[in-house]
Amino acid sequence: MTTPIPSFFDPARVGDVWKVDYAARAADARTYALQHNLKPASAAETRISLWVVDAQNTFCIPGYELFVGGRSGHGAVEDNVRLCEFIYRNIDKLTHITATMDTHTAHQIFHPIFFVDAEGNHPAPYTDIHVDELRANKWTFNQSLAPHFGIAPEYGQQMMIHYAEELQKKGKYALTIWPYHAMLGGIGHALVSAVDEAIFFHSIARTSPPEYEIKGNKPFTENYSVIGPEVLTGPIGETLGERNPKFIQHLHEVDRLYIAGQAKSHCVAWTIADLLEDIRAVEPELAKKVYLLDDCSSPVVVPGVVDHTEAANEAYAKFAEAGMRIVKSTDEIE
Repeated sequence: MTTPIPSFFDPARVGDVWKVDYAARAADARTYALQHNLKPASAAETRISLWVVDAQNTFCIPGYELFVGGRSGHGAVEDNVRLCEFIYRNIDKLTHITATMDTHTAHQIFHPIFFVDAEGNHPAPYTDIHVDELRANKWTFNQSLAPHFGIAPEYGQQMMIHYAEELQKKGKYALTIWPYHAMLGGIGHALVSAVDEAIFFHSIARTSPPEYEIKGNKPFTENYSVIGPEVLTGPIGETLGERNPKFIQHLHEVDRLYIAGQAKSHCVAWTIADLLEDIRAVEPELAKKVYLLDDCSSPVVVPGVVDHTEAANEAYAKFAEAGMRIVKSTDEIE
């Protein structure tokens, strides 16, 4: 059995940004909990958790900085309609929700200002920067940033070469320059209004405070995965970022974990891949606890530029081989 979708939820508004009426939703949630005999999540015998990866305006609202349209062109909006409905239909079963939030400033390794060419031009968004280009000085670290980071200008370029080499060794995507996105303090950084509303409603109805995990704020490394950055150390062993052990610990504590969000080919896939790496290191059977909401995530597709659909599907196939379950948001939670 599933719980009904509240009457205030309007699928037509999921692709828009608007002010959530928290007071009204709190009152609605209390009434809803009484009507459907919802108990506090802490009293549940079965612990079912949901990770919502980067369901932020910057990725999920058409016209924003890095909208994930998938091949349909409407991917993230359609995904979030299904995600919200999944939360509402299973509000009696979900005991905990964690929302990850990509969090950036302008001066980071994946934004245009970090690099210049011989004429002082910055790379265009969606440019891939390869190690051989850095060695040949086609792209160089923007030396104007060196004082800000307290490093020698020459060392900045050494760091960039080391970084690209590490990505290549690990078989990861090349360093990609993205449009300025998920900017801390900006509207793009906020959760999608409809998703924020659903998470808030759940938190009141089940007396279950959500968690919000900030990621991606380290200047010298990408951080697609909430569990850890793409590269951990610099050329002389300095720390660029650290892996977060709380997620594998959380998996130990729950009976089932659902994962959804954006983008399937990047932050979602990399988060799952890192989780799987941690699972294999401690207890491979834990993979069977993980359920991937395949219809609540879309890959990065920029028509005529890049299409990561197949890479995303291949990643999910590997996750399934490891024991994770690929499911739809409409599948009933037993």
